[in-house]
Amino acid sequence: MNPMRMLRPGGLISDPLEPYASVRRVRPDGGAWVMAHMVGGLDGSAAIGGRVGDLSTTPDTELFTLMRALADVALVGAETVRRERYGPVRLPAGRVAARCAAGRPGTPPLAVVSRSLNLDWSARAFAAAAPGSRTLVITCAAADPARLAQARTVADVVLAGRDRVDPDLAVARLAERGYRVVLCEGGPTWLGELVSAGRLDELCLTIAPLMGGDPLPVSVTPPGAPLRHFALRHVLQAGDTLFLRYERGRDG
Repeated sequence: MNPMRMLRPGGLISDPLEPYASVRRVRPDGGAWVMAHMVGGLDGSAAIGGRVGDLSTTPDTELFTLMRALADVALVGAETVRRERYGPVRLPAGRVAARCAAGRPGTPPLAVVSRSLNLDWSARAFAAAAPGSRTLVITCAAADPARLAQARTVADVVLAGRDRVDPDLAVARLAERGYRVVLCEGGPTWLGELVSAGRLDELCLTIAPLMGGDPLPVSVTPPGAPLRHFALRHVLQAGDTLFLRYERGRDG
């Protein structure tokens, strides 16, 4: 059998984002790098009572906010936007200042994936977005024309596919807009689509010390999708919460 090692506590990390910020996120093919930040319980559940927020521990909530500072755009599925009552991306003042000093926008825009466009256009995700960081809506050509017209009044619409949102094309469209690091925040169905298409480069997975949540996994893989392999890059601990970071490995 392969050798095993016991992981022992190391030094304390004052900035929880530092181990993630030091990663070089560049794809060999020049496309956008897609990272996902997800949380799951010990039994693999990705929600409690239909909401991910109720599963997250205090250290995970803090890291969730900070992780957005690394992204050029935050990508999320429509169902997650509805259930989690999403608003536009907000960052601590110090992180905003650091991004601006580096010549980047103060906050990354939100990008919502929806085939049906069954969204509340008066919700904070759209109505509260800063003028220079308008929310994007990624949909397909077959979307309802009336809803498409509505979406264009409050968001920047991106078409990525004919009858469905194609994950590979969606990421390509974001790259064309200059978004080189894409942070996927769920949900499980959209994450599964990205994995199936071979578009997930990095998974930051928080293991919350809880069991008994909803029978909903972190990722829902489409039928017939190939297996994707990932390599463990680091493990962090805060109390009883574990933070695992994986990068895409070699697929057979």
